[in-house]
Amino acid sequence: MNENPYLTLVLGGARSGKSAYAESLIVTHPSPWTYIATADILDEEMRARVDAHRARRGGEWRTVEAAQALVEAVREAPVDGPLLIDCLTLWLSNRLLGGADLSRDRAALVHALSSRSAPTVAVSSEVGLSIVPDNALARSFRDAAGELHQAVSQIAGRVALVVAGNPLIVKGQPSI
Repeated sequence: MNENPYLTLVLGGARSGKSAYAESLIVTHPSPWTYIATADILDEEMRARVDAHRARRGGEWRTVEAAQALVEAVREAPVDGPLLIDCLTLWLSNRLLGGADLSRDRAALVHALSSRSAPTVAVSSEVGLSIVPDNALARSFRDAAGELHQAVSQIAGRVALVVAGNPLIVKGQPSI
């Protein structure tokens, strides 16, 4: 597949500033902005995280909840409007735990992202920089995340790794 110059992949660790950086890229474009949220809110701690993200974004964002149906949400997003997906690894976790065919899901997502012709930023947690997990489920998730990141990176015009709030441009130009 060819690179999509409109697509940016933003990777980073927990609390690295990747979401705030991704939002800063999208708001340089005219609103309305679409935010696809992939978190399943299963407890109060996650609710607080989601509420903090919403408060930071403000009211100009249209939020689409897609804990499982990310591919469909990307396909249904306005074709000419800026789109932010936060985050790919939460969606991947949801799909893994649901017993989905991750290879098929990855291919469908890559196809949907490669078809976009408006600024699109996908956020994902880089989980492959730490120790090898001690259980099969965690290793499966880490491997699937690495495969997903490589596949999205291949089609992305830009890739940034955010470390301590600082974006390091890994591929492409700094802005979209």
